[in-house]
Parts: sequence; structure tokens; C-alpha cells
Amino acid sequence: PPPQLVLAARFPGAAAAGEAVRRIMAGGHTPSLLELMDRTTVTAVNAVTGGILPEDTGALLLCAFDTPDPAADLAAVGALCEAAGASAVVPAEDRAESEMLLRARRLALPALERLGATMIDDVAVPRSRLAQMLEGVEGIAREQDLTIGVCAHAGDGNTHPVVCFDPADADQARRARASFDAIMELGLRLGGTITGEHGVGVLKKEWLARELGPVGVEIQRGIKQVFDPLGLLNPGKLF
Repeated sequence: PPPQLVLAARFPGAAAAGEAVRRIMAGGHTPSLLELMDRTTVTAVNAVTGGILPEDTGALLLCAFDTPDPAADLAAVGALCEAAGASAVVPAEDRAESEMLLRARRLALPALERLGATMIDDVAVPRSRLAQMLEGVEGIAREQDLTIGVCAHAGDGNTHPVVCFDPADADQARRARASFDAIMELGLRLGGTITGEHGVGVLKKEWLARELGPVGVEIQRGIKQVFDPLGLLNPGKLF
């Protein structure tokens, strides 16, 4: 197959990038890759790479297709990004440029982890509400006075806000947990879910009932009882 070439679109802010995602998916496009990094994440990646991304990037959207004519698809997506407010739309010219952009995306979490301990959220929202989700996370970061970087699998509305903090600072740790919870509350308010791919786990167990309601939780409890009547599987963790 031909090499997968990546288009990079720069935006003045995350909300504009979220609007571009909405337009892309509403237009019936099916990219094989649609990834987003906000300003905080771009800055963190540049700090560990010596600046492979433009510093004036408010948000970066990466898109690729594995269709028979990816150039036409990328051109259409580029036009939609410009209509949504992109400050620059640059298709990679070859595999090396594409790999550089994908490397930057893969470095997002390691780069943010250099800023301190992290609490990684996993909130997914309808793609039509992605811009509101990103704006809301920015507001939470300001309110709690913490660094929160967002990278996202934007094509399915799955966001990963990464809350960075100093665990030795009790007040920062408290604000980090408050941020983590506020992000989940925001996601639910926008019609989303507290976990798009990572699962609930101990960290989010008290939020399960808020999303599913008491009936939904009892159904899940009953399903576990069917397959684990003796309570041998991970006892006491959730049920």
C-alpha cells in the first residue's frame, strides 16, 4: 500500500480544532487517524524535542487516510480545517515528515509526565461537543491553577486530559483530584462517558453510579454475579 501521509492543521486554540473535527466527521469523512494536541501538550513536546512543532500553535490536528485516493480526502479535510479557523494547513510531503508528526503525537504523554506526577483522564464526548469539552478543560486548569494538557483521539471524541501536579504538595494533590473529578463531571454534562477506553478502575468507581444510575450499576453487579458467583475475581474492588 502507499505510505500513509499525514496532514497537520494548526489552530489558534483547541476549540477551533474541535470545531474542525465536528465538520470533518459531519461531512462523512472516515480518516484512519485524527489526533489532537492542545497548546499545553505542544509546548511540552517541544521542550523534549528541541522544538519540532511551531511554538505559536494553539492546537494541532493530525489527519491521515488509508483510502485509495488519500490526497483528495486530505484536500477536502484541509478545506474544512481552514473553514473552522485553522491558521495553517500543511500536508506532509513524504513518509519522513509524516513520521515526525506521528512521533510528536506519541511523545505527548511522556512529555507531560516530565512536568510532574500525572492523573490521566479518559473522558469521551459526542464529537459535536468536543470543542466545548476542550474549552471546559482549559477553564478547569485556570480555576485550579494547574497544568492540564489534552491529547485526544478526536475522531471518536475520546479525550485524555493529563493533570500535572507535585504529589509532595498536599494542596496541589487536592486540586489535582478536584480537576480530575471536574473533568468527568464536564464530560457527563456534555452527554459523554467517564471512560472512553481505559475503563473505570478504583480511581473512578464512585463515578460509575453517576453515569449509569442505580439501575445500571445493579445490572452490572448482576452480570458479575452470573460469571463470578463465588466472588473470586478481583474481590472487593468494585462490587
